[in-house]
Amino acid sequence: MVQDRTASAADEAITDLYAAHYVRLVRMATLLQVSEAVAEEVVQDAFVALHRRWRRLRDPAAAVAYLRTSVVHGCRSVHRRRGVAARHPEEPPGHAPSAEQVAVGGAAADAVVAALRGLPDRQREALVLRYYGGLSESEIASAMKISNGAVKSHASRGLAGLRDAMAEWS
Repeated sequence: MVQDRTASAADEAITDLYAAHYVRLVRMATLLQVSEAVAEEVVQDAFVALHRRWRRLRDPAAAVAYLRTSVVHGCRSVHRRRGVAARHPEEPPGHAPSAEQVAVGGAAADAVVAALRGLPDRQREALVLRYYGGLSESEIASAMKISNGAVKSHASRGLAGLRDAMAEWS
């Protein structure tokens, strides 16, 4: 009987977190990935993992940080799998614009997103978490599992890379 109440409480808590943070996490994952569909899968996997581990979660207030970290790590895993698949292609890959590219619209926004995607993974992650996610330096360091100094370095180099890429556009 106690387990049912705990499972029920976990279901309710995860449902509330899902309603409050799903869209924002999908947008963040979409900026870290190319495909919105893949980003949705990564975020859904993060919520499923959190639900599985809910009873072992020491601090339920840390659930959002856990989700962010899970999404960042999930995006890295997808990127690694894509790298392996690209090295061993079965068929020539086709390229279709993602739903995100179509929805963003506008030449400037497309140029910024393209420049962001051209950055190395860690630089892109640091910039997305800082400017889109609105996270502090220490929150970014925690999500990326790196030091605060490394966050500063990645963000600085990422901004320099964006400036260089956008200089060609303007």
